[in-house]
Amino acid sequence: MLNNPQLDLAPITRHLRAMYGSRLLIAAVHHLHVFDHLSDEPLPLAEISHRLGLSERPAMVLFPALCAMELLAYDKAGRLSITALGRYLTQSQTPNLTGYTGLEKDDAGAVEMVARLRNDGPLDTLEGISFVKEGEGPSPMDDPELARKFTLGLAGRARHLSPIVATNLTRREGHLLDVAGGTGFYTYEWLLANPKSTATILDRPAVLAVAAEILTEFSQSGRPGADDIQGRVHFQPGDMLTDALPQTDILLAASLFHDWPTSTCQLLAHRFASALRAGGELWVHDAFLNDTLDGPLPVTDYSAQLFWGTKGRCYSRAEYRGWLAEAGLKPTAENIPTQMDYGLIWAKK
Repeated sequence: MLNNPQLDLAPITRHLRAMYGSRLLIAAVHHLHVFDHLSDEPLPLAEISHRLGLSERPAMVLFPALCAMELLAYDKAGRLSITALGRYLTQSQTPNLTGYTGLEKDDAGAVEMVARLRNDGPLDTLEGISFVKEGEGPSPMDDPELARKFTLGLAGRARHLSPIVATNLTRREGHLLDVAGGTGFYTYEWLLANPKSTATILDRPAVLAVAAEILTEFSQSGRPGADDIQGRVHFQPGDMLTDALPQTDILLAASLFHDWPTSTCQLLAHRFASALRAGGELWVHDAFLNDTLDGPLPVTDYSAQLFWGTKGRCYSRAEYRGWLAEAGLKPTAENIPTQMDYGLIWAKK
């Protein structure tokens, strides 16, 4: 495991994502009335979700967040109950903070969050889903201007995290497939550490155009071995959901699954497993919920942000390992932290 001295930038992204957690709190107290439903007795997750009219994804965004805020907790029977702190968000508690939090109940972001929770996403997906493919139509990332804006917007995060990720991935002579590789930084750093290996970056054509520009800059950085990388990278345009994937020794899925609902994640796990050669490895780099689905708070805030702008959410390591096992892989028990509230897990074929 890497003992990395570089500064962890998590405080910046935590402050950014906290906005979405605040919207969940206001929605829960003043629009969905979660605490009123639980004030008399604890309820199973399925029951409280049914009473609130929430489907699986919004329920798994809302309730882990409220648990992470220490307002709800699971009792020994596995039911959701109000904590001592959460009681101060009920009218029966004297004093309480319902009036104080109610000052924000008409905030436009909170009101929109309520609508998205009830609808499992925005009413108009063309306006609300920013960066993922909708149905059979084209991907928003096929638009060159949008693809450039979004890919470069993620570049700073990838540039910071990629050396840490590359150091923790298996070192071997072989081929790496970076699915939805975006900027390509994870691939470029891994190739620096594995000078006899090759790689393929699979993404939309407009995204790959940006990745190729970044590779040129990377190869001219003066870092030892960087000038050799361009000849070892193949850019493959494609749709990971439908197109054939090249066979590979290592497949990296970085910040990928969290854009999609559970059913799509299960499909992707099977597709990725099929692309691995015997003895291959599938690595997932993402932000993970606790297996108990009650936090941590930075990840539940991130999950709310993802819920707002994609079809997905954050998932637990147990959920990932379940998909990977169903796809015929053997998940390891290793949990490797990186930075910015992310980590790595992996499975073998």
